[in-house]
Amino acid sequence: MALPRIGLLHYSSPPTVGGVEMVILEHTKQLVSHGYPVTVISGRGAASALPAGADYVQLARIDSQDPLIESISTILETGRIPEDFVHITDLLYQELIPVVTNIDTLIVHNIFTKHFNLPLTAALTRLVDEGLIHNCIAWCHDFTWTSPNSRVKVHDGYPWEMLKQQHPQITYVVVSKERKQTLATLYGCPDEAIHVVYNGVNPAEILGLSTEGIQLSQRLQLFNADLLMLMPVRVTQAKNIEYALQVIYELRKHFNDPRLIITGPPDPHDPNNMAYYDALLDRRKSYDLESNVHFIYSSGKDSDTPYLIDNTVVGDLYRIADLMFMPSHREGFGMPILEAGLAGIQVMTTAVPAAVELGSREVEFCDIDAPAGKTAESIVAWTENNRQFQFRRKIRARFTWEIIFKNDIVPLLSP
Repeated sequence: MALPRIGLLHYSSPPTVGGVEMVILEHTKQLVSHGYPVTVISGRGAASALPAGADYVQLARIDSQDPLIESISTILETGRIPEDFVHITDLLYQELIPVVTNIDTLIVHNIFTKHFNLPLTAALTRLVDEGLIHNCIAWCHDFTWTSPNSRVKVHDGYPWEMLKQQHPQITYVVVSKERKQTLATLYGCPDEAIHVVYNGVNPAEILGLSTEGIQLSQRLQLFNADLLMLMPVRVTQAKNIEYALQVIYELRKHFNDPRLIITGPPDPHDPNNMAYYDALLDRRKSYDLESNVHFIYSSGKDSDTPYLIDNTVVGDLYRIADLMFMPSHREGFGMPILEAGLAGIQVMTTAVPAAVELGSREVEFCDIDAPAGKTAESIVAWTENNRQFQFRRKIRARFTWEIIFKNDIVPLLSP
């Protein structure tokens, strides 16, 4: 079954800079990446600023800053209706017909609740009334009628009243529960008639991940983890990786999806080292931790081909991780202590030189002679008392654009 054709309409679109334009760009990225046919429609923008695969239609009179529209808006703000209001509305209506009739779902940002182009609001309302827009979603970021700054620019009667009337054939979306209550009060409708879809974040962009780091995190679905532990070490017996596997096994009793990433490779020329690595893989399988413990060495696109990463990708993993775990038997220095500290993530380590001498009050120490369950309990206690971790986990679980798109936007898209 073919996916519905989606349109996104606003006064302006990227490369124009603005909060709504940013949301349109992120929505477009998600739609394109999930295979939806997408058309962005605006009065000011450029196809080159959109993701490859998205179409762009520019209609100058959609732009709130079009000279003709600005002159009409200036008169409307005084409470008078310009003589050419109906004529410009008809022109917009005619221009939009061939565009919107080729779209299954049209997402209209702010135009049904803001006063910046009332002929456009009137034209779109007529298209909805006549069924030429098949599934219309009003994405309402702001409301003129309830804004202290804009309220004086609208007046009783038509066309201003369109901005405070709920249309029975339009689905309304707002960006917070507070906005939901405000719009429901303005419309005099039940709260449940309005959907809340929060804005989100793109972790790869915010964390400044490299292309390879993005691909690795997507391949391993690292942002799905509710606890992400990093061991930026080579696979050697001195690193005590078997103890780390035991800790993850215990942590699975407390978390839905704890993860452990071991960044370095074994030495393929050392039979003893490779035997240790193979033993770790066997132990991972016996613990049923194959989806929880990732050896980067075998995490390439082809799992049978050794995969090595450079310091740039290791840096990506530091920014993604919640905690750097280093239960080593011994370390000459322990550089990951400093690297994790600079990256701003929690450190849990044995008493290696760098930890004792440079961060004795700032890091958490673990006793590898104690049962792994005790170390796991210490990690759980840290997560329960660290608000920064808790908020970060909440964002990963609920507020990335990927999650918001799948959970909240997709259900609205089918007519």
